Amino acid sequence: MERLICLLIGYLFGNFPTGYLYAKFHGIDITKTGSGNVGTTNVLRTLGPKAGLTTMLGDFAKTLIPLFLTAWLFREQTDMRYLLTVYTGLGAVLGHNYPVTLHFHGGKGVACTGALILYSDPVLMIVCAILFLGGTIATRYVSFGSLLVAAGYLITNILLVLSGRHMGWNASEPLAPQYHAELFLLVLLVSAFIVFQHRSNIQRLLSGTERKLSFGKKK
Repeated sequence: MERLICLLIGYLFGNFPTGYLYAKFHGIDITKTGSGNVGTTNVLRTLGPKAGLTTMLGDFAKTLIPLFLTAWLFREQTDMRYLLTVYTGLGAVLGHNYPVTLHFHGGKGVACTGALILYSDPVLMIVCAILFLGGTIATRYVSFGSLLVAAGYLITNILLVLSGRHMGWNASEPLAPQYHAELFLLVLLVSAFIVFQHRSNIQRLLSGTERKLSFGKKK
């Protein structure tokens, strides 16, 4: 029951269409502009850095709020706290990617996954931040940096949990061993959703037609 509640709370908050509402306020239907995606990258390319930053922060907030909420609701479940964290984060990613509010036409879940990583563990955050920033800056492909995060999130989670690390910023005990296999399946799903949502980007990366990041406001 705790798992289902965390997943549903995350999904409900994830439905908040940050990028869509910001663009709509400025007279633009972001679902019909650029790539048609409601996430940070398309908003950035369409409306500029301020819009992109606002969208990213909004998507971070709609993930962090349910994470704090479910952590408080299930504060006694210390041996499975990290598992419930990932359930909540996965729910927020699903809500963002497939929102009822936009007829299941959402974003790619990278900012929401970033918020989950930020909340989860400092080591995980540092590794994934280096991968994203390094990959994006080196290639100017946001999609490439995002794919590196997908791989890093999965591999680093497995290594940290198996090492016995107390996952979290103030975790009182490590995740109980009986939850390890379930956790690994969940982090695989989070990573797989990033890859799946970037399938068209992967094709363009392979063909050399992927758009590089630029910070100029679209005219």
